[in-house]
Amino acid sequence: MAYEGYQFLKVRRNRGVAFVTIDHPPINLLTFEMAAELLRLAGEILADDTVRVTVFDSADPDFFIAHFDVSVLAMLGSQPIPPATELHDLDRAVEAFRRMPKVSIAKIEGRARGGGSEFVLGLDMRFGAIGKAVLSQPEVGVGIIPGGGGTQRLPRLLGQGRALEVVLGCGDFPAEVAERYGYINRALPPDELTPFVEDLAYRIAGFPAEAIALAKKSVQNAGEMSIVEGLWEESVLFWQSLRTEPAQARMKKFMELGGQTREVELDLPSMVNALGESDG
Repeated sequence: MAYEGYQFLKVRRNRGVAFVTIDHPPINLLTFEMAAELLRLAGEILADDTVRVTVFDSADPDFFIAHFDVSVLAMLGSQPIPPATELHDLDRAVEAFRRMPKVSIAKIEGRARGGGSEFVLGLDMRFGAIGKAVLSQPEVGVGIIPGGGGTQRLPRLLGQGRALEVVLGCGDFPAEVAERYGYINRALPPDELTPFVEDLAYRIAGFPAEAIALAKKSVQNAGEMSIVEGLWEESVLFWQSLRTEPAQARMKKFMELGGQTREVELDLPSMVNALGESDG
């Protein structure tokens, strides 16, 4: 797959990871056109069997995505209200990444406000650079509310009280506070962010696609089902994973390489990484 014809996105692939750089000078404003490209990209990533993980970053060191273009939003007030049953392109793109049986990661080194914050909230994981990453939802300050999922995703991640602090306070949340609140996974020193995210992305991409998909689905079920329903579904997905060829091959190799011995178990991550050779 070529990933050609994008105006705001630059895509490169390596070792099962698609690295997507957002590039829309001067401040990476989110527009309808960029949202359409993100939606198109989601479709291409989904159809690309060589990609298991997508990492988003920015070409601008100060802005991941500044926010949605306010000059465009100001004109929408005179337009007919669209049906409540139709998702706009940003929501559709984010839901596509959230639902696809692949992993999406945001590597944030600048400001992700408004629609930029909402975009990263819909991805599977978020990591921010200390002293550089900033997240916020400033919409209420200009008289509107978040319209790209912020009021729905923040309470699920942060709880209602902290979500209201973000949405109604309209303040910036630096990486350390964002990590403490659950807004992002981790805050890392700037020189450690890229190596950490790349190592994580490559490690996940080296695991069986079937296991990645089933594990992601089961984790997401926790937010959508009761605990008992989730446990039932987890059991079904567990048995599905046992029956896949990669699982059978990797479990066999695990035992052959000394799994369940004291020496190997003391450094299990190294063993897990080595199992990728069994996929041949």
